[in-house]
Amino acid sequence: MDYRLSTMDYPAKAGFYFPAEWHPHKATWLSWPHKEESWPGKIMTIYPQYCEFIKALSVGELVRIIVKDEYMAAFAKEQLMLIGTDLKKIEFFEFGTNDAWCRDHGPAFLINPVTREKAIVDWGYNAWGGKYPPFDLDDVIPTKIGKHYGLDVYQPGIVMEGGSVDFNGKGTILTTTACLLNPNRNPHLNQQQIEEYLYNYYGAEQILWLGDGIVGDDTDGHIDDITRFVNEDTVVTVVEEDKDDDNYHLLQENLVSLKTMRLLNGKQLNIVELPMPDAVVYEDQRLPASYANFYIGNAAVVVPTYRCDKDDKALQILQDCFPDRKVIGIDSTDIIWGLGSFHCLSQQEPEV
Repeated sequence: MDYRLSTMDYPAKAGFYFPAEWHPHKATWLSWPHKEESWPGKIMTIYPQYCEFIKALSVGELVRIIVKDEYMAAFAKEQLMLIGTDLKKIEFFEFGTNDAWCRDHGPAFLINPVTREKAIVDWGYNAWGGKYPPFDLDDVIPTKIGKHYGLDVYQPGIVMEGGSVDFNGKGTILTTTACLLNPNRNPHLNQQQIEEYLYNYYGAEQILWLGDGIVGDDTDGHIDDITRFVNEDTVVTVVEEDKDDDNYHLLQENLVSLKTMRLLNGKQLNIVELPMPDAVVYEDQRLPASYANFYIGNAAVVVPTYRCDKDDKALQILQDCFPDRKVIGIDSTDIIWGLGSFHCLSQQEPEV
């Protein structure tokens, strides 16, 4: 099946938009972790929790996993069977990747509710400002998926990562200046020009800008570690209670900014505060542990936990936000050594 590199000016003009994460999914896409440099000395320890994540998602949707070859697929199946995963809900695609962070290198799926069509945006990907080469295999994943399914593929020609933007499904995007205006992404573009790309390729009408991300985040401040939409007019945002913690002031600044923001309809945001876990430090490195890096699946919301006294409080807050889904905490203490968690590892494919 051949894909079509779209000749339409912009997907928004053609009636496409990027739906909210709670919109019903056809599937969740993952890239099987295999790069030892991302989890130095620990990669084998992450598979039990990673597979628990897949198993939890597979209750409500297909899970589509990108692997290098049949041997990696066989290893993945073996790991999944160890915990009783239903392999009929798992599909493998031999595309090959450099790393596991599918939120950032995976396809941005758009839908057109009128024509019932689906399309893909293939943003440029440079491993968070060229930090972790090579990234050539990751950069072409969206177009490979588009080619496989015969979907229109839009290529804006600028760098953009899925973890840097969050959506309410009603025209509003949350993002950060720390990431999107970083000169290691698109130094030739100013804020207004970047907003135009977000409007044209995501079908958005409003961009709400926060400032900095949390300490230890090597992505230069992805939104999915700090503030997330849980419905069209409500966000959860992480706050640090310890005034001596390095995250305290920057998260307070983000909270103040959120309180001044208005949605397209003029409404204030409903703001739900989520605690930060205790600092997670490994080999003298502060890791970007955050409860905000949850993933919203059809049947479950999967939340990273950190063997911390605040885990239960965070899970209860999020359960109250998602009464129609089961909130599941999965230990991310080893996974976060890779500097990301469940949201960073996944990308949703919506139903049309």
